[in-house]
Amino acid sequence: MRQNRHLVPEEAERLFMVLKSRFEKNMNRHNGQKWADVEARLRLTSHSEKLWSLNEMEKSGGEPDVVSLHQNSGEFIFYDCSAESPKDRRSICYDEDALESRKEHKPKNSAIGMADAMGIQILSEEEYRYLQQFGNFDTKTSSWIKRPENIRKLGGAIFADFRNGNVFVYHNGAESCYGARGFRGSLKI
Repeated sequence: MRQNRHLVPEEAERLFMVLKSRFEKNMNRHNGQKWADVEARLRLTSHSEKLWSLNEMEKSGGEPDVVSLHQNSGEFIFYDCSAESPKDRRSICYDEDALESRKEHKPKNSAIGMADAMGIQILSEEEYRYLQQFGNFDTKTSSWIKRPENIRKLGGAIFADFRNGNVFVYHNGAESCYGARGFRGSLKI
């Protein structure tokens, strides 16, 4: 049974206050954008499930914020902008196949499974590199990122972090699970 993917009005108002405050404190992430435009888009009833997804990003420590406006569709693009990989999304493997393959010390979830349940997309390498222009993210943690299909077919997955002024992308077995590795997501509204 699918859970209710809508916020009650009080939850929505709390989320608006948090998002507005973060938006205003980080204008470098959305140069030229106005909070009133973002809020108007978020308040559309057709976006109530996406508002729920934003709240899930917030609840799990992602600190979502607007980082871009899609040129063709006019959608606002939110990324997880927490300094480190979101705390409630760590100690997970890459995807459901990897989760099922674990025989011992099985994690509670996978990055792809959690992202799907939250209604968001895991960042690609390109998106992860784009995020880094707004600050130094994942200086102590790392984040799973979308992997090319050929890597996954061989049992692998990729993750990234920011060290020594650079983004580094690595490979690992998709079933690997580390306390300092989670994932970052994006959502278009």
